[in-house]
Amino acid sequence: MNRLAHERSPYLLQHASNPVDWFPWGDEAFTKARIENKPIFLSIGYATCHWCHVMEHESFEHQAIAELLNQHFVSVKVDREERPDVDRVYMTFVQATTGSGGWPMSVFLTPELKPFYGGTYFPPASKWGRPGFGDLLTEIDRVWQVEPERLRASADEATGQLAAAGVEAPAAVVPAAPVLEQTTSQFLAAFDRQHAGFGPGPKFPRPSELLFLLREHARTGRPQPRDMALQTLRAMALGGLRDHVGGGFHRYAVDRAWRVPHFEKMLYDQAQLAIAYIEAAQVSGDPFFIEVAEDTLRYVMREMTDEHGGFYSAEDADSVPHAHMREAGVRKSEGAFYLWTAEEITRLFGPDGDVVRRHFGIEPGGNAPVDPHDEFAGANILYVARGLEALAEESGRPAEAVAAVLQRARTTMFEARLQRPRPLLDDKVLTAWNGLMIAAFARMARLMRGLGAPGPATAAPYLAAARHAASFVRAHLWQDGSRTLLRRYRAGHAEIDGYAEDYACTIFGLLELFAADPDPAWLSWAITLQERQDELFWDTAAGGWFSTTGRDPHILLRVKDTYDGAEPTASAIAAGNLLTLSQLVDRPEWRDRLERTLRLFAPQLETMGRAVPMMAGVLSVYHSRPAHVVIVGAGSGALERALAVRYLPHVTPVTLETSRQQAVASLLPLVAGMAIVDSTATAYVCRDFTCLPPLTAADDLLRALSPVQ
Repeated sequence: MNRLAHERSPYLLQHASNPVDWFPWGDEAFTKARIENKPIFLSIGYATCHWCHVMEHESFEHQAIAELLNQHFVSVKVDREERPDVDRVYMTFVQATTGSGGWPMSVFLTPELKPFYGGTYFPPASKWGRPGFGDLLTEIDRVWQVEPERLRASADEATGQLAAAGVEAPAAVVPAAPVLEQTTSQFLAAFDRQHAGFGPGPKFPRPSELLFLLREHARTGRPQPRDMALQTLRAMALGGLRDHVGGGFHRYAVDRAWRVPHFEKMLYDQAQLAIAYIEAAQVSGDPFFIEVAEDTLRYVMREMTDEHGGFYSAEDADSVPHAHMREAGVRKSEGAFYLWTAEEITRLFGPDGDVVRRHFGIEPGGNAPVDPHDEFAGANILYVARGLEALAEESGRPAEAVAAVLQRARTTMFEARLQRPRPLLDDKVLTAWNGLMIAAFARMARLMRGLGAPGPATAAPYLAAARHAASFVRAHLWQDGSRTLLRRYRAGHAEIDGYAEDYACTIFGLLELFAADPDPAWLSWAITLQERQDELFWDTAAGGWFSTTGRDPHILLRVKDTYDGAEPTASAIAAGNLLTLSQLVDRPEWRDRLERTLRLFAPQLETMGRAVPMMAGVLSVYHSRPAHVVIVGAGSGALERALAVRYLPHVTPVTLETSRQQAVASLLPLVAGMAIVDSTATAYVCRDFTCLPPLTAADDLLRALSPVQ
């Protein structure tokens, strides 16, 4: 065992038995490097990372490579999900020097923590155009012994360049609306008209892109942005990216047609995609999108929820192949939990097997494309190859009978899959990702309440999940005395001071929860967190929010994320929060910070809005006459439903029963004087703290809220 055995990160614990003498990130490692004058080998990854597992098996479990590391380097292991501050600095270096990035990330540092060489995955011996890891270690040690000053000079230069590279100077004014039309044109130029999504494979589900396009449709009434978003969401849900048996979405598709996924499941994907499907349902009125959102959230409730209400981080792509896969020749373990053989379907379904095979595109020899590493030989990846009507026509059965077969099939396959070895569950609870998930459950609760769906399809379980998770974060990850939000909870322990994204995403979740459940406690906490986020992270000079506080001397650079990846930037989430808060709470400084942030991102918005779609979405709402609607009085169902089922991204709803009105008025003084009219529920539409005359009819309310100019 090495020092990682005492850590709580699942990723670090995976490496606790390596022969490498790993250190966690911290003073002990850095002191050893300085005293012994050794370079630091920094390895960054996360628990469900497939290629991290590969590099561990090939190199970190290899005795000869471990001896090289132990003799000539100080080896440090970092979980990027726990320490995004460390990851951001060195990922910026790797991307700047190699043109790409990813995990595992492998970086060599001076004892002063300055990087001089880096990359991602290195095979143990040279192949695929990558140097062998053992040879690389030998060469870096040789140069360090012979020319250490050359490496130090390179590290100093690289660090200086990283420090100098920052966001461009803010614009003088907030970008005008035509910038948004230009961004839509960029998406249109990249749109894959055959398979949906943008560009060739691999294709990542980047919900912030789709949310922007839906917002632009709402703002302008133009169909093109809506159609691109809906087609992409439909293609993802019908393809192999979605888990058609257990629900939820995999990380990305390696191909253009969304057929072959990388099988890990991340909480932040489930949260953002659920929101995107909810908004698609509101835009289109198509129940298909509601079904996908519900299916995703049910998966999270069933598989990804801590007994106390928090949400786990991820499920691995890898698992031990089960017997049927081994019979079919599947030798590697990525995706093994999710793959099927034609023979297995025949054994499970008998005469109904043909319908199941045709529906999911299952072939006798496997439907996965030929893979150079032969990972999926003989196996089938589920996707919707034929819909209900086609199956009914081909089989000669009534559509109702085919639907019953497919419904039974999913249950049967789910139960059969439970007998297989499961992928690893990363059971740490991350605050930022929980904030996104709280928002998704709160959104679904509002939509279900708006639909008034009877039976099991009600708002109650979704609202309960959002409340429980928010209460979990407050109880376990919020330190009220010091007003500090913590980053990670696992096995009864909360640790690591939160980053800007933790504050921003939690505020986002609380604002969505307040819209679904107008308890003043949620809004009060959101206001407190916004005040604290501004204290810790706001850049008074240029605007926007730094990712870190700048207090940790071991973090070389205090950076701001300037583009949206799998997760949106903290500044984009925070700007959206302020857009909502500034409609509710009369704080001129919040409106100013929102506009300064939009000005800060103006260069990206004006030249390559595709890189910052979440901020572009905020700008779209900013230009959409944002409003908040307060509904007072019992029996508000018709008014509340009208808001919930329509797509109104520029509207913040507050529905108050008389018993809560006074308590909410302590935070939002404007609501104190709002009274019901003619003894019926009444809506007040307010913009910039000026309200229209009260409305009691849903049609009048919707007309007053139209964002289209």
